[in-house]
Amino acid sequence: MEVKSVAKDTGVSSRKVRLLLDLIRGKRVDKALVMLQFAASPSAKMVAKVVKTAAADAENNFHLTPTDLKIVKIYADDAPMLKRFMPRARGRADKVLKRSSHITVVVAEQEV
Repeated sequence: MEVKSVAKDTGVSSRKVRLLLDLIRGKRVDKALVMLQFAASPSAKMVAKVVKTAAADAENNFHLTPTDLKIVKIYADDAPMLKRFMPRARGRADKVLKRSSHITVVVAEQEV
C-alpha cells in the first residue's frame, strides 16, 4: 500500500530541495528523519515535515506500522514563480524570479 503526501508552494526552489531528496530516497522513514535532522540545509525541516505527514497518514488511515515504512518515491516539482523587478542603473530594471516548489513523498511498507 502506497501513501502519498504533498507540500505545495514551499517557497524554496526545487533545485535546492532536490539535493536533500537525493540523500533520503529509498531509505527507511526513521533513518531519513535522522538524516534530515542533522542536515545543514534550512529546507530540511520542510522536507522532514512532509515525510512525517506521509508516515502519519500511513499509520492512521491505513494501519501500517511506522517502523516498517520506506520512502518509495520522493521528488520536487516547480511551482508558480513570483515575478518581481529590481531597479538598476540608468533607469533599467532586472527580473527577479522568486521560485518555489511542490514536494511529493510516497511511502510504502518495506518487504520482509
